[in-house]
Amino acid sequence: MKNKDEPAEEFELSSKPTIQPAETDNWENFKDGDIMQQKYAIQAEEAAKIPFVGDKEPLSSLEAEYKFGNPVFVTKIKALAEQYDFIRRTRGDGNCFFRGFMFACLEHILITQDHAEFDRIKFNVEQCRKTLLDLGYAEFTFEDFFSLFLEQLEIVLGTVDSTSHEGLVKRCRDQSVSDYVVMFFRFITSGEIRKRSEFYEPFVQGLTNSSVDQFCKSSVEPMGEESDHVHITALSDALGVPIRVVYLDRSCDDKGSATVNHHDFTPGQGNTVTAASEPLKPFINLLYRPGHYDILYPK
Repeated sequence: MKNKDEPAEEFELSSKPTIQPAETDNWENFKDGDIMQQKYAIQAEEAAKIPFVGDKEPLSSLEAEYKFGNPVFVTKIKALAEQYDFIRRTRGDGNCFFRGFMFACLEHILITQDHAEFDRIKFNVEQCRKTLLDLGYAEFTFEDFFSLFLEQLEIVLGTVDSTSHEGLVKRCRDQSVSDYVVMFFRFITSGEIRKRSEFYEPFVQGLTNSSVDQFCKSSVEPMGEESDHVHITALSDALGVPIRVVYLDRSCDDKGSATVNHHDFTPGQGNTVTAASEPLKPFINLLYRPGHYDILYPK
């Protein structure tokens, strides 16, 4: 996702050499669209230097990143270290939530070889396929994305072409795999939101003035669009996979203490497809910093 913590001044200084100047160097001579276009180009260039999913790092690397920054972040990272050991970073290209979910989900099945979880996800994928068809999507528009994701599931479970952990990392860094799986997630997220439009409409309108249909077309299905609680809820419900999101921000509680908060997105009990007989414990843990998601590993 776009690095929102990066000062605007840096973008302005970096963009001067590549925008054709007017008769003076006054920024008033540049159109807002030109400035924003150059800003996004710089962000994309920086993001491309980072793999889609990074290596597993000790959480201390995150603390070092904020060592001379906001003390609230440092305090929260120390508290975070009491529950989590490692972090795996994702590329900040607007797809980081889906890439983080993809790797954490496949890694969990690879390590646990949980056949029941595999069967449950596979069943829900087929339900998502039916949802899209019922909503009027042409099958050829999404079939390749579905097939590739199911193939990744089968590979990590060892049913076809079994892979090692290093192999999983390599595949998730392969753009032809990673982008297709992201598109798979975007399609089923959109389908879930549209299917339950009455439920999601108030949340969508809280984010934007657009309709559910417009929101899905402009903010869910296109690559590079950032994810919010609506996307996370819908994906969790669609696949029946609980997700824990840990928030790292500057907020403090009423007493001024810097505590780390989290929210568990549990598949809706009112949804007969994804509802479990007992609440599922999240095995996907994501760290949210303003505008970005990374993967966390509990102790």
